[in-house]
Amino acid sequence: MRSISKNAVLHLLAVTALAGAAAPASPADAANDRNPAHQQSSENTMQQHPYVGMWVTADGRVRHELLFRYDEARGSRESAYQGRYEVTGTHIEYWDDTGFTADGDFVDDNTLHHGGMVLRRKWAETTLSADFPT
Repeated sequence: MRSISKNAVLHLLAVTALAGAAAPASPADAANDRNPAHQQSSENTMQQHPYVGMWVTADGRVRHELLFRYDEARGSRESAYQGRYEVTGTHIEYWDDTGFTADGDFVDDNTLHHGGMVLRRKWAETTLSADFPT
């Protein structure tokens, strides 16, 4: 009978530990995990930051589109890399869907330094720019 009691106690401890590991850190986290609007809110925040848009190297070979997620084109390969990104101040962190990570820094409102490259904001097709043909 004593070994049954020990097994029951061990089982209870294991179940409690596993339940605690699966539980959210706070009630707010639990609500956010169940609420798809929380993710949408984060995506909306990303879309509203001042660096949303298209960023292109001078030769047009590398193009970063920053919207809800990022989409990077390389040469003729559209969507070569895709994933999420986060901007903190003037710093950007990328997390590619394959697990690759990268970062960069916006040195001014129209210039992004990323991976040894300089990308400049590409304005809408109706905006003429000396740096990029339309």
